[in-house]
Amino acid sequence: MQYTGSKYFGGFVHGRMEGQASYILPTETKYQGEMKDGMFHGKGTLYFPNGSQYDATWEKGRIIKGKYTFADGLKYKENKWHYCDGYDRRFYTEICEGLKPAGISQLTNIDPPRKIPDGCYDCGDGFYDPKVRVIRDYKKRFLRNADDDEHEWIIRTCRKGWDEFIGHKAKL
Repeated sequence: MQYTGSKYFGGFVHGRMEGQASYILPTETKYQGEMKDGMFHGKGTLYFPNGSQYDATWEKGRIIKGKYTFADGLKYKENKWHYCDGYDRRFYTEICEGLKPAGISQLTNIDPPRKIPDGCYDCGDGFYDPKVRVIRDYKKRFLRNADDDEHEWIIRTCRKGWDEFIGHKAKL
């Protein structure tokens, strides 16, 4: 594993990862579950650094079925997904704990929201710096380079680390 930066804790059969194991990727995503012939196989869970997890049944490294749970406990539903849709725009914490009083806004599901570094965007799994097109996690570790499609999506939809006046400005 020294070549990939991963860590493996478990058994080997014929030199291949096998049985109950823990496998930690360089991104600190951790798999706990069954392995067979060096692949995820059987029941296992991926634990992501942001606190979310994916419980799944695997076959030869491929997902057969699974369920994703966000860090705040919200469970993703493939059908009848009503969280933050066109009808109900509340954050999950607002659904669970109620809305704030009038005049007090909640900008993200995390309250208070993370402070975004100047010139950057919060893209959900880290901060994006459009000058170098790099996404770093919230602990400032490299995650990935953004391709053109992701760059455009982030610029168009994500929260900025600066204030920008938009709309009508009265002449004084």
